[in-house]
Amino acid sequence: MSGLMQGKAVLVTGAARGQGREHVLRMAGEGADVIAVDLCGTLPGVAYASSERTDLDETVALARETGRRIVPVVADVRELDALRDAVDGAVKTLGRLDAVVANAGICIPCAWDEVTEEIFRDTMDINVGGTWNTVMATAPHLVDAGGGSVVLMSSSAGLKVQPFMIPYTTSKFAVRGMAKAFAAELARFRIRVNSVHPTGVDTTMGGRPMLAQVARASMADPRLRGMLVNMLDVPGISARDVADAVLFLVSDASRHITAHAMAVDAGVSEF
Repeated sequence: MSGLMQGKAVLVTGAARGQGREHVLRMAGEGADVIAVDLCGTLPGVAYASSERTDLDETVALARETGRRIVPVVADVRELDALRDAVDGAVKTLGRLDAVVANAGICIPCAWDEVTEEIFRDTMDINVGGTWNTVMATAPHLVDAGGGSVVLMSSSAGLKVQPFMIPYTTSKFAVRGMAKAFAAELARFRIRVNSVHPTGVDTTMGGRPMLAQVARASMADPRLRGMLVNMLDVPGISARDVADAVLFLVSDASRHITAHAMAVDAGVSEF
């Protein structure tokens, strides 16, 4: 068997379904062993249903059909010590870690004057704190491996203003900056760090409940709805579209690319 990730091990957070599941399947399909991390519990404030252990089990079962080793980990990215312990154990099982996809995140659309302290805090805790925790728990293993690649999942909302999403936009700009900052300091260890910025993705998170929230929020100022329109004539993209870009960034095909913000956004950030 050959593939872009043959002989490597990859960790993916938010792996139970949606983009995370697609990343796991894409990596395994290209020959990687995968550590699949997910909370498998209730996410705060979101309109869509939270993932459950059965979702993670399904991801693992599908990925194991490739013949690769898949290690499921139930962990909360907001809790660094517990996450670090879980990651250490999983890496020991696989014997190494070569790449990380920090994918876990939430989005709670609402008009600026409906944003509560809880919404802002929860969004920042998961999207920013959880991403930082993921890098802190995994980077030492990449150092031990002699290098590697880290992809932090941001959003088109990390490249341009997305109305009705102040906490989310704030968090995703922070993730973009975090990727560049980590890239600078980890470069001496031959670790590359990049961010990926999708437009709306056809997943549970980006489905009807989310779109309904955005529609309600946009009633506060309908003039701004055009800021959410893609340049290409598509309503959104697929999780596979995003996974293809992530695969490129974690593979040796991008061995000289770091501190880069890759837009997979149908042009929305330029429109």
